[in-house]
Amino acid sequence: MPHDDNGLDEGGTPADLSHAGAVVDKAIEYMTSQNIGSLAIASALLGGAMGMLSRSLSDDAVINVLQNAIASVRAGELRHGEH
Repeated sequence: MPHDDNGLDEGGTPADLSHAGAVVDKAIEYMTSQNIGSLAIASALLGGAMGMLSRSLSDDAVINVLQNAIASVRAGELRHGEH
């Protein structure tokens, strides 16, 4: 996806984030085609994400990320078709 001089793609998303998201989408597509269950895929991705966060952020910052995720779930923001 093309990006501007500020590292943003056409939708205003940081180019690295957009690229990483596309790679993750392809990985999910591949694992699904290998008949790996949704819970196993999600657990593996969450575990990998937690590992990355713990190497990049303090424990308190990781807790804040998780609290924001919990708030999103409680608010129903992750439900498909309800946006």
